[in-house]
Amino acid sequence: MTKLICVLALFCVLCVGRMPCFAQTKWSGVDENVVERVAEEHGRKAWTPFINTDQGDLLLFVFLVAGTIGGFILGFYWRKLFVEKDESKDAKRNI
Repeated sequence: MTKLICVLALFCVLCVGRMPCFAQTKWSGVDENVVERVAEEHGRKAWTPFINTDQGDLLLFVFLVAGTIGGFILGFYWRKLFVEKDESKDAKRNI
């Protein structure tokens, strides 16, 4: 059994090394392929965005902060949303 696992692991390592997903050059995104091309076709110069999230961890930080704020809000209202029953609905049912 362990021999089979070792053979499969070796096979996976060899296959991953030959995959074309390891590009030698930087992949061009939508901005380069679509937006810049369309801007040049219509006679406009492509400009850089006000907040450039292509480089660095700014976008990751924004998602981290948004997730933290959402987690605090959900944690604050957890009991009201999922645990406690609404007494006004129960009172209306008994009438």
